Amino acid sequence: MITIKSEREIEGMRESGAILAGMHQGLRDIIKPGISSWEIEEFGRHYIESHGAIPEQIGFEGYKYATCVCVNDEVAHAIPRKGLILKAGDLVKVDTVVNYKGYMSDSCWTYAVGELNEDAQKLMDVTKKALYLGIDQAIVGNRIGDIGAAIQKYTEDENGFGDVRELIGHGIQPTMHEAPDVPNFGSAGHGLRLKAGMTITIEPMINLGGHKLAVKAVPHENWEYYVTADHSLSAQYEHTIAITNDGPKILTSQDPEFDAKYL
Repeated sequence: MITIKSEREIEGMRESGAILAGMHQGLRDIIKPGISSWEIEEFGRHYIESHGAIPEQIGFEGYKYATCVCVNDEVAHAIPRKGLILKAGDLVKVDTVVNYKGYMSDSCWTYAVGELNEDAQKLMDVTKKALYLGIDQAIVGNRIGDIGAAIQKYTEDENGFGDVRELIGHGIQPTMHEAPDVPNFGSAGHGLRLKAGMTITIEPMINLGGHKLAVKAVPHENWEYYVTADHSLSAQYEHTIAITNDGPKILTSQDPEFDAKYL
């Protein structure tokens, strides 16, 4: 069921999103060669809880952690690990959901660990631009397919990267995963028509190689996560947005100056 949010609900989600954005801003200062992915988890959980919010991922389908921390060819849902030490040239994706007074926000960001090679830097840049190309299509009267088509055209057709099919964006609020599905690929002019008051995530996951994924099990955790089938690098950027009569509004903005037209 798709729910149309009131201005009050959207403002509550914006407050939740500000906490999540603050966590990501803080991670910029700690993600560097030599730290473990567990230190990212510790920082993220402490930041969220110290701001009076709940890390909503804890307990979801048995998941035990506040964050998902994926490195290099890991695409999504990887757990933070004490023994996974970051090194220069790594790509790290940190994804989490914040519940603040019942209002949800969801955002993932990709971080460079030290200096990147040319291919990894281009992958980050293309994936981030693809996110905003998708957001630009999230306007009243457009269709879900317009979002995915814009992302797929830029990432696959123009840059030759792999646009992940198995994992997609989604509606959000009152729970972290709501209707509608929001694929990062598709055909323009197709799919559900977008209406003011809908709140969704747009979250392109783009691979340096092909789009196909493989599943890996976590021993002793009863958990699985996704990696690229060809072991190529993967990047992801995600915002929670509200669709309004004044255009798409980013509720998880980390950079108000950069996102000025979406606030």
